[in-house]
Amino acid sequence: MATKNQSTTDIRIGLTETPAELHLEVALSADEVAALVTKSIESGTTLTLTDVKGRQTIVSAAKIAFVEVGSADARKVGFTTV
Repeated sequence: MATKNQSTTDIRIGLTETPAELHLEVALSADEVAALVTKSIESGTTLTLTDVKGRQTIVSAAKIAFVEVGSADARKVGFTTV
């Protein structure tokens, strides 16, 4: 699990044949995530990621449409009027 001092990375994974997207926050760097995704796609195996709460997500490389990797360190707070 990520601690307050450990940086995290937000990941958004688009899947083929569905409008659904997976959103994860992992305790890996953006470079580490990119390496795992690249390895999975090149080898045609599954992509396995564990989020900061310890839940595992397993995605078939053949079903990955896109992967967006970004920093989760900066949290934004917003207020709206009703």
